[in-house]
Amino acid sequence: MRATRRWSGVLMVGAFVGLLGLVPGPDSAGAAEGDEGEERLPRRPLAPVTEPREPLLPQEMPDGRGFVPLPDRWTIAPPPYELNVKGHWWDPYNQNLLKGDRPMWGQDTFLNLTLASETLAEYRAVPTPGGVSAERAGSAALFGAREQGAFSQNLIVSADLFKGDTAFRPFDWRVKGTVIANLNFFDVRERGIVNVDVREGVNRRDGFFALQEFFVEAKYKDRSPNYDFVSVRAGLQPFSSDFRGFVFTDTNLGVRLFGNAESNRDQYNLAFFDQREKETNSGLNRFERRGQEVFVGNVYRQDFLVPGYTAQVSAHYLLDEESLHFDENGFLARPDAVGVFKPHEIRAAYYGWAGSGHAGRVNVEHAAYYVVGEDRRNPIAGREVDIRAGMAALEVSYDHDWFRPKVSYFYASGDGNPTDDTARGFDAIFDNPAFAGGPFSFWNRLGLRLAGTGVALVNRGSVLPDLRSSKEEGQPNFVNPGIHLVSAGVDVDVTPKLKGVLNANYLRFDQTEALEFLLFQAPIHKDIGWDLGAGLRYRPLLSNNIVILAGVAAFIPGEGFKDIYESGRVLQMAFTTATLVF
Repeated sequence: MRATRRWSGVLMVGAFVGLLGLVPGPDSAGAAEGDEGEERLPRRPLAPVTEPREPLLPQEMPDGRGFVPLPDRWTIAPPPYELNVKGHWWDPYNQNLLKGDRPMWGQDTFLNLTLASETLAEYRAVPTPGGVSAERAGSAALFGAREQGAFSQNLIVSADLFKGDTAFRPFDWRVKGTVIANLNFFDVRERGIVNVDVREGVNRRDGFFALQEFFVEAKYKDRSPNYDFVSVRAGLQPFSSDFRGFVFTDTNLGVRLFGNAESNRDQYNLAFFDQREKETNSGLNRFERRGQEVFVGNVYRQDFLVPGYTAQVSAHYLLDEESLHFDENGFLARPDAVGVFKPHEIRAAYYGWAGSGHAGRVNVEHAAYYVVGEDRRNPIAGREVDIRAGMAALEVSYDHDWFRPKVSYFYASGDGNPTDDTARGFDAIFDNPAFAGGPFSFWNRLGLRLAGTGVALVNRGSVLPDLRSSKEEGQPNFVNPGIHLVSAGVDVDVTPKLKGVLNANYLRFDQTEALEFLLFQAPIHKDIGWDLGAGLRYRPLLSNNIVILAGVAAFIPGEGFKDIYESGRVLQMAFTTATLVF
């Protein structure tokens, strides 16, 4: 049985390779010949573009014709009745050599240079484990002062050099790199939060510089005259395995084979990632190997069954090797500091179906995954367990003029018997779901720690109560309570520049036995509480060059939350982010 599970990932990859081989080209003979596709798409040599060059205006010819031939498409002057603003190197809105509007070399080699600033300021009042010390004699509360503040500044430089004729034709080749300099500040009221050493105080200033993205991409083959292609990308690259980021969404080191077929009606990916470690306080990539390997294969089909609906099937395989790892602040990240906390290996395969589409004004998005595998020694169960867990999500919205009401439901299975040999709590590999309010949701945006355990009830940027030490540096944990989440909200276009978001979530545990076993506390009720959020998105230039987000949220605890955190006080958070892009 164990050998069968070990080979499940290999068989999965082989199946997807076979599937890619069955994707039809223009015809069976053309697909079999390596050079015939190039002969079908003859290309005429073009004159090189020289810099600088002023737009060439039409001139009167001796025979009365009102035009002259132009050597390239990039210097054509618009008609007199159109606005013709001369661009500058510092102007990203009009024609700019540095923004890929004209070739940097020849007729089809472009450079797109991006400079960006991302600024985050955040306040939150969340349950915080009490840092009992001599300076607070007599304090015996399990949870202390709730107030926390965070500030983060990213300075981003990105260069994208590529060869391609038009916006529709895939790149012949591409090289892209992104570096990020991060500064962050974190302030709390309790010791032992910013660092395992209580002498470090209650605030932290930190910085990190990362090569976050660097990849090379090359087109392997044109498969038809309709821009169907096969390409390969290798290096540090972004990837999301489904529409909403429920299972794996990350920027990391990997190799990806991707392409399309049938005039872009079908798309496919086959990817392998050898994960790098994350820097604890910034979340950016380090160079050290993580000991976690991820295989992903997926296929998309547009207009599946009905026009306007895109279906996706996918498979993920996770190999998380046993390792011992402390984060930058001295806390144990792998394995989880609960139960036996012995290094252990996880092998898991995720099989899923997702979809996104619309019927008239009604929009539907959904996802369902089932995961099987084994955890060689789960810290909470204290033994080897077989993984059998699932999740499902559905969102239905309606476009009505300037506003979009929507309702959502999310389910992740929980484990009702934490000490048996089957783990039934669903957990993701590296999720970042844009769902049920996303960044405007208290539950989704903030991480909530459990006192005295070294793990979180829910990690930042996740909806899963997975009881793992960290989403970035910890291992998936499939012995967890699971969740039911029901959401209702509305997106409102107040003006073309200003968008408002209102959202209300009701949360409830699927099972509570894992929490009761971990906390030595029973009973724990299933009612988590209400999450109410509101936000604004402002784009003063009607583009993404300046984007300002602001949001507030309140969390009203239910009986289960009160059982865990010993308080029914309403929790709050507020944040603002400013993004400036050249």
